[in-house]
Amino acid sequence: MKISKKAEYGLTAMVHLAKSKSNKAISIRQISNIEGVPFAFLSKIFSRLEKGKLVVSQHGANGGYSLAKSPSKIAIIDIIELLEDINTVNCQMCLISKKCLAKNVWRKIDGAINKTLQSITLKELIKK
Repeated sequence: MKISKKAEYGLTAMVHLAKSKSNKAISIRQISNIEGVPFAFLSKIFSRLEKGKLVVSQHGANGGYSLAKSPSKIAIIDIIELLEDINTVNCQMCLISKKCLAKNVWRKIDGAINKTLQSITLKELIKK
């Protein structure tokens, strides 16, 4: 399984917000500059994160984004699922799905990945 740049950058940005000691909103430009993530790409990612209710936006001169919930309430799976399909194989689209002997392997792998991502929160990632 390969995680896309979209999910990688989304997780990086969310960790950046979680590490913020103040409750002030942080601009996408600031996150882009500090984390080395392309600004335009990050803007699209934040649009998805906001629609998914993981971040809230603040408009105006001191505008930007902040977490919508506590870092302890945001699991890594919440972020990644908003940004990409994390299943290893899509058996529903497969022509041989009904007689495939390997689909149980893919289900077990997907289950293990989902369980692991569900068990890790942003709070755990920012502990030092």
